[in-house]
Amino acid sequence: MVRFIRNIIHPRGMLAGLAIGDALGAPLEGSAQSEAWVTNMRPGGRHSRNAGQFTDDTLQALAVAESLLFCRGFDGTDLVQRLLSGYSQRPEWYGPTSSLFFDFVTRGIPPQRAAWLVHRKNGGSRSNGSVMRGFPLGIWYPADRVYEVSIACSRLTHYDPVAAACSAWLNGMAADLCRGASRRQAFIRARARCRDAEVLDRLGSYERYEPEASLDAVLCSHAALYCFMNAKTFEYAVLSAVNLGGDTDTAGACCGALAGAYWGLPAIPERWCRVLEGYDRVVNVAGELWRRREDGKEGY
Repeated sequence: MVRFIRNIIHPRGMLAGLAIGDALGAPLEGSAQSEAWVTNMRPGGRHSRNAGQFTDDTLQALAVAESLLFCRGFDGTDLVQRLLSGYSQRPEWYGPTSSLFFDFVTRGIPPQRAAWLVHRKNGGSRSNGSVMRGFPLGIWYPADRVYEVSIACSRLTHYDPVAAACSAWLNGMAADLCRGASRRQAFIRARARCRDAEVLDRLGSYERYEPEASLDAVLCSHAALYCFMNAKTFEYAVLSAVNLGGDTDTAGACCGALAGAYWGLPAIPERWCRVLEGYDRVVNVAGELWRRREDGKEGY
């Protein structure tokens, strides 16, 4: 029983950490880095959100989680429909790559072609929109399976292989962390799996580069990894990410997912959990994913 309780808190911490980082960073999205740290949930930002209200980062991650549960694994067709449903409710929340993709799909263009058209029209599709949503895959699949599934999930909307490699790196680490790996173990295994030279250079040598919370998938993933690997607590990791300036909600979400998978749900400050929109939904979905996960056994 003790072992069960210990392990259930880590997948729940992963998804709760993602939502917490998202909601903390949302009011700061697009801002310059400030000398005065934000340490609590607050309202405001580009879309005048309430304190504790998350963005499309969490909305899309929940779509991934609920699709996994409904389909008993990754199903791209089902997931696109769930993502499209979320987009139709709050289109203003979504980034340029995802928005154009959903607009094309709404017009009847098949998803695979829509992703390619967005890539061609925008001159690339290496934004971070496919990175922040993929973490539930790390609850459902063990690390040796999650790499390829993450790439497939990313390329539903983001044609660029760099975005897919970033998602696969972070999801693989999250999968290992919530199964009991140390930070160093998870990092080394993610580095060994990576097959993209640019991602391997930036994330594999994260300590050589200063973090930048950019819309770019590589820079955003690096910022999240850097803040996580250099922190001694969940709180410090997430605050480091959301106070960078730039795309703070996504950097916060990605860092929060890694930190929550590592330190677990009890490490998340209660003052943040009390304010988070949909807290019960987030932790319950994560718990159900873990209960029904593909491997169904302890990883470490």
